Amino acid sequence: MEHRQLGRTGVEVSPLCLGAMMFGAWGNTDHEDSVRIIHAALDAGINFIDTADVYSRGESEEIVGRALAGRREQVVLATKFHGTMGEDPNQRGNSRRWIMQEVENSLRRLKTDWIDLYQVHRPEPDTDIAETLGALSDLVHQGKVRYLGSSTFPASQIVEAQWAARERGLERFVCEQPPYSLLARAVEADVLPTAQRHGMGVIPWSPLAGGWLSGAWRKGGDPPTSRRAVMLPARYDLALEENRLKLDAADALGALADESGISLIHLALAFVIRHPAVTAAIIGPRTMEQLQSQLGAVDVELSADVLDRIDEIVAPGVNINPADGGWENPALSARARRR
Repeated sequence: MEHRQLGRTGVEVSPLCLGAMMFGAWGNTDHEDSVRIIHAALDAGINFIDTADVYSRGESEEIVGRALAGRREQVVLATKFHGTMGEDPNQRGNSRRWIMQEVENSLRRLKTDWIDLYQVHRPEPDTDIAETLGALSDLVHQGKVRYLGSSTFPASQIVEAQWAARERGLERFVCEQPPYSLLARAVEADVLPTAQRHGMGVIPWSPLAGGWLSGAWRKGGDPPTSRRAVMLPARYDLALEENRLKLDAADALGALADESGISLIHLALAFVIRHPAVTAAIIGPRTMEQLQSQLGAVDVELSADVLDRIDEIVAPGVNINPADGGWENPALSARARRR
């Protein structure tokens, strides 16, 4: 498997990153099976793993830590903080207080002395980005963290974070983790070019659009059932016009994949990892079969004709359903709007 440089760090990672969200209570509850899937990914050439503290309230990190016993030095390990981890109102967020506490919890669960890439899972307008970067910079200087990253940041806040790091002499974010797929292309307009201008790596989450591009969502069939569909009706409920439009697009993309002689999964992943700004796409298999169905995407080349057809189905720079953006701008909430 080829390797790519993560931004300007000099660190080389595989173009597929193993996402661990589905290991634990949110997906595969069999720890032994989850470990086998992680080992199979490593044996296939993947050297990049991404998890988060909030995934199954730390269970995912624990599974990853167990799987990496004896193999830790060969893996670029990423995790994230921000989400709620307890009833205490301070057990969440991007404050110095929480960062310093939660990094120790993640290190313990991951059974490691260092985290290669520590990422802010979501922006938090109420916390000064300089405070967050200051705490993270201290962790870098202490050797507990190697590099810093952001996730689902709008372009303006990516720029603000770069400016704050330079102005205050702090460590900067070396990569961004945005939502990006054939059905959610809004980041092409601003986030991806902004990351390129600042020399940042990009590791998109949900390149299969939360399962919409797995091949299971086709017109005329029964919508698949999943935990995500129940928890996130705004992104899955076919009573909503935006999701019916997604179904139309997924069906058309499936037909294009059939015409091209490849699976829809390979079409979707190849599209994401071939964008010039993208370092690695995060895949999130729950089963061994799902992992095997995704690995071959690294060898798929999409022709100009296929890319043009994709643009006809889903316009560049557009999310068919705005809910797939992964973050709601608080400036647009009902109480914040000036009416």
